[in-house]
Amino acid sequence: MKAESTVPEQAGSGPGVVKSADRALVILELLSRGRHRLSDIAEILHLPLSSVHGLLGTLVHRGFAEFDQTTRTYGLGLKAWTVGQGYTGHRGIVGLALPLMEGLAAETEETVQLSRLDGTENVYIAIAESPQPMKLVSAVGMRLPAHAVGLGKALLSGLSPEEWERRYRGVRLERFTDSTVTDLDALRAEVEGVRELGYAVDDEEYIVGCRCVAMPIRDHTGEVVAALSVSAPTPRCGPDWTERTRRPLAEVVAAVEEQLRR
Repeated sequence: MKAESTVPEQAGSGPGVVKSADRALVILELLSRGRHRLSDIAEILHLPLSSVHGLLGTLVHRGFAEFDQTTRTYGLGLKAWTVGQGYTGHRGIVGLALPLMEGLAAETEETVQLSRLDGTENVYIAIAESPQPMKLVSAVGMRLPAHAVGLGKALLSGLSPEEWERRYRGVRLERFTDSTVTDLDALRAEVEGVRELGYAVDDEEYIVGCRCVAMPIRDHTGEVVAALSVSAPTPRCGPDWTERTRRPLAEVVAAVEEQLRR
């Protein structure tokens, strides 16, 4: 099973937003999900072909994008990777959590993932893979819509009502499976339930055949700074899987939070 990435939000406008710079960054975000032809980029992002051509030329010139003459496609350039390595905001929690995640993956024999919230997207920052041959396949840096995955709903539980409104104003929730929550009021109610229960679930809401249980991780101030999950193929999940998995997951989350308080 493989998790697929989503299309970035369209370039926006507003106070302090430089249109050309915003468009260039949205193009980079799209290229981070895979290679694309010029015409496809313009169509996906709803941007003029001439503008995209010029912006891509600049990105290629600066090394942030590259052009393959054979396939006539654009992809990320080495400079994008170099700049990305400068971000260190999540490395502290990854360093604390990863050894514990590997232990949890060995205990449950399922994939364990750590993520943070960016806008309305769940971004994977660390993964401990299942030793099983059939498992969830994802990658550090992959982005998935928060409303469709357990990790995302665990992260959303940390938002204030004001922040929730700001992030989801005008947003349409995309459907991925028959189980995906696509109504904002229903999502808000489910996230409220996560606050009360302390954990979130994903029952084939993004990928048919995959289930997940996730919990928020809070720092010393009580702020949700990340979320941790265990994901498994549905055929390996019996009726007691959520409860059976939630207990060791809670122990690891508590251990990470304890280290964050030091």
